[in-house]
Amino acid sequence: MSSRRDELIAKYAEDIQGKFGENPDMDLLAKVAIGLGPAIYNLDASKVSGSDEKELETVKNNYLIKKLGLSDGPALMDAVTNVMDRYGQSEKNKHRAVIYYMLCKHFGKESVYS
Repeated sequence: MSSRRDELIAKYAEDIQGKFGENPDMDLLAKVAIGLGPAIYNLDASKVSGSDEKELETVKNNYLIKKLGLSDGPALMDAVTNVMDRYGQSEKNKHRAVIYYMLCKHFGKESVYS
């Protein structure tokens, strides 16, 4: 029997394939989703609004700097914006796990989850 988390991870994988044209690393994707904890089950917390600057700053500060250990600089927000653009403007609610996964891959920080 599949769990709610497995269903969500499968949905995230579909987004990565459909929106980014990439085959997801399912192991990493699962770790990113698990790393988000209960937030993935909360409708609001599980999504990121691409048009909300404050939310994008939060992704940068809480994920890229605090979680992945990156140094602040213009490259961080450029990467966030790039992932948002690739996800598609028409997609109003973007899955936080997908965004974090794509950013993790972009910066080559998979080791954070090993």
